[in-house]
Amino acid sequence: MNREAVQPVPVPPATPGRRAWIALAVLGCVYVLNFLSRQLPGILAKPIQDDLHLSDGRLGVIGGLYFALSYCCISIPVGWLADRTNRSRILALSCAIWSAATVCCGIASGYLGFACAYMTVGFGEAGGVPPSYSIITDYFPPGRRGTALGLFNLGPGIGAALGVAFGASIAAAFNWRYAFFALGALGIVASIAVLLLVREPFRGALDSILSPAPTASAGFRQTLIMFFSRPSLLLVALGSGATQFITYGLGNFVVLFLMREKGMGLKQVAVWYSLVVLAAMSGSMLASGRLIDRLTRASKQAYALIPATSLAVAIPLYLSFVWEKSWPVALLFLAATIFLNYFYLSSAVTFVQEEVNPDQRVMSSALLLLVMNFIGLGLGPTFVGAASDFYRTSHPEHSLQMALYSLAAFYGVAICIFLRMANVLRKESSSVGGTVQ
Repeated sequence: MNREAVQPVPVPPATPGRRAWIALAVLGCVYVLNFLSRQLPGILAKPIQDDLHLSDGRLGVIGGLYFALSYCCISIPVGWLADRTNRSRILALSCAIWSAATVCCGIASGYLGFACAYMTVGFGEAGGVPPSYSIITDYFPPGRRGTALGLFNLGPGIGAALGVAFGASIAAAFNWRYAFFALGALGIVASIAVLLLVREPFRGALDSILSPAPTASAGFRQTLIMFFSRPSLLLVALGSGATQFITYGLGNFVVLFLMREKGMGLKQVAVWYSLVVLAAMSGSMLASGRLIDRLTRASKQAYALIPATSLAVAIPLYLSFVWEKSWPVALLFLAATIFLNYFYLSSAVTFVQEEVNPDQRVMSSALLLLVMNFIGLGLGPTFVGAASDFYRTSHPEHSLQMALYSLAAFYGVAICIFLRMANVLRKESSSVGGTVQ
């Protein structure tokens, strides 16, 4: 039986307490490790390719389609389970699974072994982010959630930067395998920290006191139909997926591109590219979170217009990065591109968390990530790797550059979807306003 249904609803605190910030810090650290595990094969693409004899296409399908299939297949049942059980324990178990699989990546001796181990990383990571979104939403009240989730979403930037700095440094000094071993060990420690420091919050306690507490958890079918039948939720997932097609397609090959076609070495990548990722992604999450909390008070359309605008501005900067021959100048264009590319994330996550019932938040987050990751993570790197192999016959020295040029078309796709979402939100607001009057 669902014991939470008969518990009294606690009085919401006026501001987030000390325990909320401790939980946010721990969850943020776990997200750093989550994203680091996901990005490490892309960061260490060159030594992994040399050791395991992988083509761009094979590297792309491992980091893209294979990982996404594993992630997506388990994310929905994990989300359904987390909406009914202890989210902190599920997060801790998931962290332990992906950390052990990360160690196995370092042990792999060939294509098949590495692919299987990395798919298991995806299997574990499916239980990481959706429960964390829901936990944070139940620790922070409305009006603070955009900032809190923006802080949580610093994880990708910090994780990618640490992966570049320490992963590349370890690979340059020793061997790429040691980076996977060290990361896996840290993940096991983090899973224990979640069990000890992140207490399971009451579901929906910080939502409007005028909203009745749910009497029973929403069913799997009910949540599934709700999510895909609401145009705004479906569009934010599709728009985010199209954006991730760009970010993952670029992210999984950018280090290889910088080394192969811009002339950077592993040590230079470890210092300069890591600083670019840290500053640009972290700045993007902080800025977008604050903008969401401020602009959405006036209109919900901001959830769609913020990412649409940032992506439109990013297009010429992205093309300049791909074209520029000097790596220091190229990194400046890349920094601006990354900063603008990630405005969508805090917007999408906050919108979904605000729009669904408390007992549907983990499942809805899992559905959001299912669409995002299947389109972006599954197809983005796969597309770039395949395109690079395709262009190798006509542009043998610049095949990866040509593949990245072709990736630019998806900016237009993402912008159109977000603009369509803004139009839907405008109509919804007009309809509600007309009803009230």
